[in-house]
Amino acid sequence: MKKWIVASLLVLPLTASAAPIEMRAAGSLKNAMSDIVAAYQLESGQAVNSSFAPSGLLRKRIEAGEAVDVFASANIKHPQTLQRNELAESVVMFAQNQMCAIAQADIELSSQNLLQKMLSSNIRLGTSTPKADPSGDYAWKVFAKADVLTAGAQQQLETKALQLTGGENSKKAPAGRNTYGWVMENKRADIFLTYCTNAVLAQKEVPNLKVVQLPKELAVGANYGMVVLKAAKPDAWKLAMFVLSENGQSILADYGFSAPLKL
Repeated sequence: MKKWIVASLLVLPLTASAAPIEMRAAGSLKNAMSDIVAAYQLESGQAVNSSFAPSGLLRKRIEAGEAVDVFASANIKHPQTLQRNELAESVVMFAQNQMCAIAQADIELSSQNLLQKMLSSNIRLGTSTPKADPSGDYAWKVFAKADVLTAGAQQQLETKALQLTGGENSKKAPAGRNTYGWVMENKRADIFLTYCTNAVLAQKEVPNLKVVQLPKELAVGANYGMVVLKAAKPDAWKLAMFVLSENGQSILADYGFSAPLKL
């Protein structure tokens, strides 16, 4: 985003309107964005209704006519699609993440042997659902990088990957549970590729899980994009401004996101 656009957002007055702002955000943002929304409501007096789901499914809901004011995606592509179809304003990258691996306690896993373990026939490899959830798309990028290191690895990994989360028909974790902690606790995968922020939250719920960083040869970063919809309420830009503010960026950083606009 151009600096003058950020600056103009940061000086908008925070005055409340009667109708709640409707925010939709990626599931991986639930904890951080819930805190951001709570802080914004306290400061502005403006009510906000939030809903969290895989970004691709949220984009489809918006395209189908769901009334949404602000959309925060786990990638840039879905907001850009809405912008290209003249449903949204300019796309802003407001946070970054990285992919990590979660492993069961009995899996001898390190960054160095991660690819070997993922390719092993006796390892069940879990991912989210590509196209519906950017986490799945990022996992497929990891597989493409693996093919450079081991010929045929991409096809093998794509074939064996269990798409356990993020799809329209994926089994849902009980209310209040971290999806990935729940999946791993129920032994549905031996290794699961997801965002590092998700992995840390999963390990907090299931302490015996291992969290392993991807080696630099397989490392994949995630850029998060936000848009205000063209049909949004006038005050929607004020919520977007708060996400971009020092307060919003600090909350994102507290949850392990790289906050590119943090002052």
